[in-house]
Parts: sequence; structure tokens; C-alpha cells
Amino acid sequence: MKKRKRIREAGPLFMGLLMAAVFGCFTSFAYDSASLTTCTVEGKNTVVVTGTAASGTLNEGETPDDGYYYLFELSPYEAEIGTRTDYISWCNKGGELKFSLPYSGNVADSMLYSRFVVALKTGNTYQAISNPIYITNPEDVASFTEEYPDAMSKKGLLIELDMLGDALNLGVKHTTINIPYHHLIGGELEYSYNGVTYHFNKKLIESYDRMISSFSNKGIIVTAILLNGWNEAFPELHEAGVPKTSGALYYGFNVSTKEGFETTRALLSFMAERYSGSDYNHGRVSNWIVGNEVNNNRNWNYVGPMELAPYTKLYEKCFRVAYTAIKSHSKNARVFFSTDYEWRRENSTLLYGARDFIDLFNAGIRNEGNIDWGLAYHPYPHPLTEPEFWDDDQTGAVNDTVDSPVVNFKNLNVLTDYFQQSHMRTADGRFRHIILSEEGFTSDSPTRGKVYDIQAAAYAYAYYLVDANPYIDAFILNRQVDSVVEVNESCAFGIWTVDMERNDKVAAVMPKNIYNVFKYIDTKQSLKYTEFAKEIIGISSWSEVIPGFKLEE
Repeated sequence: MKKRKRIREAGPLFMGLLMAAVFGCFTSFAYDSASLTTCTVEGKNTVVVTGTAASGTLNEGETPDDGYYYLFELSPYEAEIGTRTDYISWCNKGGELKFSLPYSGNVADSMLYSRFVVALKTGNTYQAISNPIYITNPEDVASFTEEYPDAMSKKGLLIELDMLGDALNLGVKHTTINIPYHHLIGGELEYSYNGVTYHFNKKLIESYDRMISSFSNKGIIVTAILLNGWNEAFPELHEAGVPKTSGALYYGFNVSTKEGFETTRALLSFMAERYSGSDYNHGRVSNWIVGNEVNNNRNWNYVGPMELAPYTKLYEKCFRVAYTAIKSHSKNARVFFSTDYEWRRENSTLLYGARDFIDLFNAGIRNEGNIDWGLAYHPYPHPLTEPEFWDDDQTGAVNDTVDSPVVNFKNLNVLTDYFQQSHMRTADGRFRHIILSEEGFTSDSPTRGKVYDIQAAAYAYAYYLVDANPYIDAFILNRQVDSVVEVNESCAFGIWTVDMERNDKVAAVMPKNIYNVFKYIDTKQSLKYTEFAKEIIGISSWSEVIPGFKLEE
């Protein structure tokens, strides 16, 4: 290995000396700029990086380069080349760039997670001249290659595990599962990754096995939400220097340090491998959401006060690690991030507008290797404490423009129209996957009391809107049974009422008016069970308010 390295480095040195002799000095060489455009695994054993370069003008006093381009490999936690000299490939200067690198084919190979940058050598130092770029097709090394499961409809529900029978009776096609992975680490279940043995909570993992397999083996598409809470025993899970903070329910994922990156990568790889669908007893997670409402740094993804741009860049790095871990095990799994409905919120150091966050995230992804990310959106009514959304424009926060402060069911077309823009699409021009992973309609109004019929009407209207929108894949209602905590805040989102006196478990009491609407909404009896809603909404036909309404009235 040492001999090969000396030979590799001798090539540029020899050619540089030769060219210096020919031209007299290095001043004929100028500082260049380079743009890396592709970085892919080919044939499962080679990484190919391509791009273009443009010559610049050497300014007076600047040190000339040696006439070669050098490719460096950086880990996610490395900010820059710095004083490093260990380039992994080189080529003669020219307009077209292409580097071919040997790849082991192992999903634990760090190269799969690396980013690459082109540099010039000036004196004894290397200076980056290109954008960094990551591998964009980790799915091509995946061992589990089953197609994404087909869903009979977009109807989804947050299910109580001990009410799976009821969920099957309701005809649920999609569900979500929260996975607070800070609870998973540490325990007696061993997992070897990249030469290191990690330990996980066996009892908890086995409970997820039962839950996920119960759903996916019944044909329900499972969406897992990866959450990072506080864990004193494993500080590497959190950004260095970030303290436990009141109001922060979950924290950002840490890939900013070597230990944090390696632990996070191993944990994510373990989960992705276990729930790839390769083992019937473990089940299959088809969708993964990295964090919850990540445009909210204060409550759901805390990393300390930070301006929007660096915050988004930090999350972007975490997302790439998760994306690579998941896709390298399960070829057709889909990976999302989620935002709340505050579309044009004024940005602070803790709260950011969803649109601004999406724009910056997308720009960063496109610049450093465009991957197939998706959006998990939460279009609750505004305010959450009233079920009607069709009059939300009266609040002044909802309108049909791209600058609407809030985007929810009232103006959902703003979201999907925005994603139709060419720069928002995937590298091959496809519309990105959008799911509505959390939204609900309260049956308790703080001003009117119980409004079971309005809750049911709101769900019917919302479902028809989503069903008619070809750019949304799923509509997952929050939730099967009311939450005691949420009911106390006038957010009774459940299909069932809950026993308010039980604190030890969620105990369903009574199905609400919404129950049969939900059950039959995607069946031939749909219109029969939603007829009542027209009078509540103030319409005579659904086609009045839903362009392209699919059912015959």
C-alpha cells in the first residue's frame, strides 16, 4: 500500500517538474474553478465522480498550481481539507473531470457516506475549488430490492397497537410509528458494524418487531418517524455543547463529530437493515421520516439557537447520513423530512418558515448531489382547535398565493403547485413524493363544545381533496383514539373518544361520527356516508369545491 501511494504521488510531481522545465515557471497555470455534477456507484465496486472545470486568471502575488486536479474524500463531520495531503485520486487539468475510485461494495464502507471535493495544489497546500458532492445512488448497493408496496388508497391512520383489529375493520392502508432512537441504544442485543460492536435495547426492539410486522404483514404501509430525545448516557447522540433544554421534546441528530457520526450511522443502519422487509418476523418500513417538523428548532429538532442557513445545512448533513443508511439496505424505501404548516413564518433563531427551509434544503441537496428526498407535511386546520378549514381564509393567514403564511387543506394546491417547479423535482425530472403524515380535526371546540358532525365533515372534505390531488401519496390521520393530553387542549383528533380517567393506557370508549366516514371514504359507499357533510360545508355537490372530483354524484 505504501509503495502504491508513493508511485501515485510521484506522477504529478514528475510531470510538474517536466512542465516547469518546458515553460520556465508555473505562472502559465491559473487558479481554476470546478463543478462536480455526478457521483455514483457503478457496478457495485467503483465510485465515479464527474464534473467540469474552468480556468481562471492568476492574480499578482498568488502562487501558481502544479497543473493537476486532486480529489479529496471528506467525512460528514469534516468541514474542509485543511492541512490534509491524502488525496485519493488525481488527473491532468482540463475542461472535463472524471475520477474512478475502487469501492468495496460493503454498505459499511465509509466511502458510501463521504463527500468528494476537487482541489489544486499551491505550494505545499491543497485548496478546494469545487462544490462537495456525495454519492447519489446508495440504493444500487442494497440487498433488499423488493418494489415499493402498492396501496389500494391514500387512507391512513395513527393506530393503537392493541386496536389493530379495529384498524383492519376500518380498512387502513397507511400508518405511522414513532421511533425515539435514543431509547434504542444500550442493551444486550449486539450489532456489528464496520468492525465495531454496538448494543441495543433488545426488549424494545422486539416490541417494534411485533408492531411493524403486525402492520406490514397485513398489507399496511408503515412510515417510521425517527426521533432523537435526550440520553445522558450517550452524549454523542447530540450536537456537542447542546444542553438539555426545557421545551425541547426532541433534539437534532449528531453527525458533526466522528463519534456522533459513527454511532448515528450504525444505529440508522441497524434499523434500516432490520426493517427492510427481508425478515417476515421483523416487518417492513417503507417510509422513513428523519425527525419531526424540523423547521421547528425550538421543540422538535433542537440544536441551539441558530440562523436558518446554518441550521438547514446541519440538518441536511444528518438527512444524507440517514438517507444513505436506509437506501443502501432497502432499494425502494422512501426517505422524508417533515415540516409544520407555517409556510411563510418569519424566521428567528429557533423557528423557521417551511417554505424557506424547503428552499434552502433543496438548494443544498442539488448542489451536493441530488437525491430522491420527499416531504412529509402536516396541514392541520388553522387554528388547530377548530375543525373547519374551509373558512380558514377568514383568519387572514391562509390564501391561494405562494406567500400564504399557512398552507393547509384550504389551499393545499399551493404546496403541490410549488413542488411542480423544475428546480424542485428529482434529478431525472420526477415530482417528489409528498405524504401528509400527521393532521387531524378536533371534535371538541373551545367555543362550541362537542362538534362530532363537523369533525366528520372536515375529514370527508379533506380526504376528497387529497384523493383528487395526484401529487400526494398518503393521508395519515392523527389518530385512532383521542389523546388525554390533547383533549385537554381542545384537540380531540381521534376517531374514538378516550377514557379521560385512565392515565396508564389509551382506553377507547366510543366511536365518533367520523368513524363510518373514515371506514367507507375509499369504498363504493363513500358518497352515502359523506352526503351529510355538504350541508355543513355549504355546498350542493363535491365537484363545486374539488376540481377533478373522482366519484359520480
